[in-house]
Amino acid sequence: MSSRIIIGQLRQQARSTTSHRSPLTELHTQPAFFQPSRKFSSSPFRLSESNVIAPEYLDENERKIFTILKDSFKPSKLEVQDVSGGCGSMYALDIVSEQFTGLTTIKQHRLVNQVLGEEIKKWHGVQLKTKAP
Repeated sequence: MSSRIIIGQLRQQARSTTSHRSPLTELHTQPAFFQPSRKFSSSPFRLSESNVIAPEYLDENERKIFTILKDSFKPSKLEVQDVSGGCGSMYALDIVSEQFTGLTTIKQHRLVNQVLGEEIKKWHGVQLKTKAP
């Protein structure tokens, strides 16, 4: 048999079998709104306690700020870094917390400023990144 005949027969077989869809084919051809939106869990999971741990390299002031923020926000991510060259006049803070859900960025920042209270008044400046998970 020539290769053209074999290819033609294979094409005919492919056409006749595509009218029957397997469950796997149907799953991948459904519109996106029919597919599940959650990939790993069907129920929400929230931590009541923060799972972030202060890194060993934090100095005394960074550790104090870290503890205040951790206790107040129960963050899923928290980074505190003295960006003033070690004199403690400017800090970079990166916080991801459920408590920021539904708040604008400005309200998130005001909340952080309120929590840090007198501590933040001693600083020259702060680089603040906040967001909800």
